[in-house]
Amino acid sequence: MPFVVMSGRSSIHSGSVLARLLWLLIISSAATCCCCSSAAGNISTSNDVIVRCMEREKHALLQFKQGLDDSNALASWESKEDCCEWRGVACDNQTGHVIMLDLYYYSFDINDTRLGGEIGPSLLELPYLYYLDLGANSLSGMIPKFIGSLSRLKVLKLGYNSFSGFIPPQLGNLSNLHTLDLLGNSVTSENLEWVSQLSSLRYLNMSNANFSIAVDWPQSISQLPSLIELQLGSCNLPDVDMASLSFINSSTSLQVFDLSSNFLSSSVFCWIGNVSKNPVFIDLSNNRIKGPTPDAFTNMDSLLSLDLSDNQLEGGIPKSFRSLCRLEKLNLLSNNFSDRLEQSIGNLSCAQDTLKSLYLGDNLWWGSFPDDLTRFVSLEELDIHNATMSGSLPESFRQLSQLRTLSLSHNRLSGSFPDVTGLSLLSSIDLSYNQLNGSLHDSLGQLSSLIEIDLSRNSLNVVLTEAHFLNLSELLSLDVSYNPACSFHVSLSWNPPFQLYVLKMASCKVGPAFPKWLHAQQRRLWLLDLSNAGISDSIPYKFWDLSCSLVQLNLSINQIQGKFPNLSSRNCSIYYIDLSSNRFSGALPPFHPNVGVLLLSKNKFLGDLSSICSTQASSLEILELSDNLLSGELPNCWVQYKLLLLLNLANNSFSGKLPSSFGSLEYLYQFQLQRNNFSGELPSLENCTQLAFVDLGFNNLSGKIPAWIGSSLKKLWVLQLRSNHFSGSIPSSICSLPHIRVLDLSQNNISGVLPHCLNKLTAFSSVSREVDDLPFLSDFALQLFWKGAETEYGKNFRYLRSIDISSNNLAGVIPENITYMLGLRSLNLSRNNLTGVIPGKFGQLEVLEVLDLSRNHLSGSIPDSFRNLHSIAVLNLSINNLSGRIPSSTQLLTFTESSFAGNVGLCGPQLTTKCPGDRPSEDPKVTGGTEGDGFITTGFYVSIEIGFFTGFVGVCLTLLRKTSWRCCSV
Repeated sequence: MPFVVMSGRSSIHSGSVLARLLWLLIISSAATCCCCSSAAGNISTSNDVIVRCMEREKHALLQFKQGLDDSNALASWESKEDCCEWRGVACDNQTGHVIMLDLYYYSFDINDTRLGGEIGPSLLELPYLYYLDLGANSLSGMIPKFIGSLSRLKVLKLGYNSFSGFIPPQLGNLSNLHTLDLLGNSVTSENLEWVSQLSSLRYLNMSNANFSIAVDWPQSISQLPSLIELQLGSCNLPDVDMASLSFINSSTSLQVFDLSSNFLSSSVFCWIGNVSKNPVFIDLSNNRIKGPTPDAFTNMDSLLSLDLSDNQLEGGIPKSFRSLCRLEKLNLLSNNFSDRLEQSIGNLSCAQDTLKSLYLGDNLWWGSFPDDLTRFVSLEELDIHNATMSGSLPESFRQLSQLRTLSLSHNRLSGSFPDVTGLSLLSSIDLSYNQLNGSLHDSLGQLSSLIEIDLSRNSLNVVLTEAHFLNLSELLSLDVSYNPACSFHVSLSWNPPFQLYVLKMASCKVGPAFPKWLHAQQRRLWLLDLSNAGISDSIPYKFWDLSCSLVQLNLSINQIQGKFPNLSSRNCSIYYIDLSSNRFSGALPPFHPNVGVLLLSKNKFLGDLSSICSTQASSLEILELSDNLLSGELPNCWVQYKLLLLLNLANNSFSGKLPSSFGSLEYLYQFQLQRNNFSGELPSLENCTQLAFVDLGFNNLSGKIPAWIGSSLKKLWVLQLRSNHFSGSIPSSICSLPHIRVLDLSQNNISGVLPHCLNKLTAFSSVSREVDDLPFLSDFALQLFWKGAETEYGKNFRYLRSIDISSNNLAGVIPENITYMLGLRSLNLSRNNLTGVIPGKFGQLEVLEVLDLSRNHLSGSIPDSFRNLHSIAVLNLSINNLSGRIPSSTQLLTFTESSFAGNVGLCGPQLTTKCPGDRPSEDPKVTGGTEGDGFITTGFYVSIEIGFFTGFVGVCLTLLRKTSWRCCSV
């Protein structure tokens, strides 16, 4: 049927693999549909009668428009009388019937607006419509059933909308349909029987739909005689035993399969083999395919692309791959392959002239880099990252003249960076996280197409010079971080050929001077990392002009001096600033409004924080100012930092009361104010319900421990109030903290009794080492007294289970139920006024490493269950009123008298006081006899000594009498 497009734009878009491989075939077989764009010039001339659109159909289109949420979305429809000239509308140039409606949203077209709302039934008044594309809009509701009555439809595209609910089975009535695209909607169907009725269908895309109970999907799809491309990715397709199905009279036309991200097993290969004679594209990534790769590829010599990534395949590349002589792309990423890589590569030899993309990374391949890979002369992309390859890259590596991207990171490769002469097309190199320990070949500087290179986390012994960058005019990203023997040496007048976006040279010797070429030439940088780079210079003022193009800046761990400038009024994009561990000084200026992360700890900043009140950095999430010389009272303007997640002001000289506006930080997650001079009571933090780490230790805070800590801060992992002046009793609500790992209330004036509910701290209830996956917002450091010494813990603190309430005024007994905290690793209740006996079941705490109950008034005996404390490393029960025998065990015998001293009635081998009935100490020189044996006595040894002396004197006198023995003749 001839037709003409009367609009300025109308096009066909598939957005699929078919566009690459098979779309031309579909166009040619549906020419009457797809000639619309080329027919735009077929409007009747002066010798023809001009046919305008039908009035009834025009009215139907206007009704459709009125049904949209935003009736202005198609405002242009009002400007022209003839609906055939409306945007997206095509009419037959003989009858005037609307035959095509293409309202796909083009994000690059400023005249386009997304359509919202629901599809109205007025489209039924367009009986000749055979092309309907409403893709990439915001249409919602259910897909209308009436669409199944548009019997002439050949193309239906509703992808990337917000449709939900069940797909109407009435769509199965569209017997002329050859393209159905429902991609990216939240729709579902209990079965796909309706699909089997679409006898003309060639392209089917219902990816992201939910077909979790549609067990008939294999049979329904196999009955489509003309289907060429099938896309059912992320559809929750259930695994079906394909061997039990009959494929008699099934279609064999399928060439393109996208069944990624489902629940399929290796039996799917059986189905593919039965519904396709000539498969071209197969994507089975992210399924549940286990074990060795099925030997199903012998007859798939037409295959161009195969993706089996993100499964659980084992072994090596199968021998059946020797038949894949046309293969262009192979993706086996993220499986459990564990073969010798050189051996597996041999099974791809038939594709050595065609293979362009090879992804083998994130597996357990072993052995050296395969020499045979250099025979794949068409190879453009090579990824073998995160394997266990060893050895060096072969000299033949440079034969891969078509190579564009190379990713060999996270291996065990050693030696030097290879000669890359001839690899002029290389645009990306990633050799990070290896063991490269040689030099860097100068040929690197000849890679004129190179865009990014990452050599970080190696042991390269290299001095980077201008020769290494000679012709790298396209370079955008350079990372040589963490090569301890790496240094950078260029002339002061060096003018780099590149304009970088990313520069990372952490732990690479760049200083002592701040690099001039950096602040003089690089104007596009958005990420700069020169941490631990040996810079002891001050930063040139011009650099801060450059910094306004930066998004992330890291100059930490240097000896940089000077002041931090006021960037608050500059037009900058900077979000992340890390200047920690330097020698910056002076007062803190107002922060830039765009800053989200500001790390300034371990410097020499001084003065107060009054500048933060004039800062409008509403996006600030992390503020680290610890270990400086800051002082004064904190301002009460924290309400303007509502997004703050981490605040660390530790190790300064702040004083005064904590501001009440801290209570408005409802997203606060990590709160560290330890080692200052804060005083007064805690402000209410009841609204800070996301708090996980609170360290207020070593201050002068006073008042009672608030009950809201237990009732509101349910996500707490660490509560450290050590060395303050808190008084009163411990609120029972403290037992309502399900995630608490470290509870330190030591060195305060807390009185009352130990809560009898401590066993309800559920994180202490199990000995399991498994912990929740807790994200850390920065380099978290917790000062914890462990095994008698103050130790700094980082992220490994999560394995601790510690309670310290020592050096207070607690009275009463130790609750028996504390012995049910089976995960407890450290308990310190020393220096209190506890009375009563030690609970008898302490031996249940098998993982307990530290127990200190010293300097209390405990009485009774040490429970025999202490024999079971096999993990105990620090034990102190001294200065109590304990009595009786110390239980005997190998572990307890390792402790000295200091662990038990000051208990008058206590006895045992660790003490000088022996227990009644103990055997007296035996003379270590007596090695024979048994108890009651009277033969070996003291008199026995005296007799031996007298006899020896008498004999010795007799011999000497005899020698003196014999002259010949006294003189020596020569």
